Amino acid sequence: MDIRTTALEGVVAITPRRFGDARGFFSETWNARALREAGIDLDFVQDNHSNSAPAGTVRGLHFQAPPHAQDKLVRVIRGAVIDVAVDIRKGSPTYGQWVAEELTAANGTQLLVPKGFLHGFATLEPDTEVLYKCTDFYAPESDGAVRFDDPDLGIDWGIDTAAAVLSDKDAAAPLFAAFDSPFTHGSGH
Repeated sequence: MDIRTTALEGVVAITPRRFGDARGFFSETWNARALREAGIDLDFVQDNHSNSAPAGTVRGLHFQAPPHAQDKLVRVIRGAVIDVAVDIRKGSPTYGQWVAEELTAANGTQLLVPKGFLHGFATLEPDTEVLYKCTDFYAPESDGAVRFDDPDLGIDWGIDTAAAVLSDKDAAAPLFAAFDSPFTHGSGH
């Protein structure tokens, strides 16, 4: 596996090796032992699968607050997305900064988004399917969001944000300036 750090501490891009022949390819997308040896030691308890029919669909920016905070490992099995992580750990030197990775079925790259980060993605192709592993179960009482097109964040989603397809929840998400993060840098949350 190729593991590449990003500009944000803890957010890493992981590209598993693919072994191909005339039939297609085989890839080991998660190996706890290999990643533990690389310093990534996570216990995933839930897998999620989303399908976004139209290109330009945005899901995010989401987080789950402690005590149910989640690390996520995100990958695309059909189509393509711009996958975004935003640091929301109070006291972090990169608080409010974001990174984006293009995850596609073709490139096989995955993004590890740790606790303390907002997460979201925009689909670049129709019928895009995203799989992601989580280290805690979904807890609606801990669910939160920040507006994806917040001008203070200035995220480049790679799409026309005015035409983004959103859920009602995401369309009503608060702006970053009004957001009080439940995460603190260095606290483990």
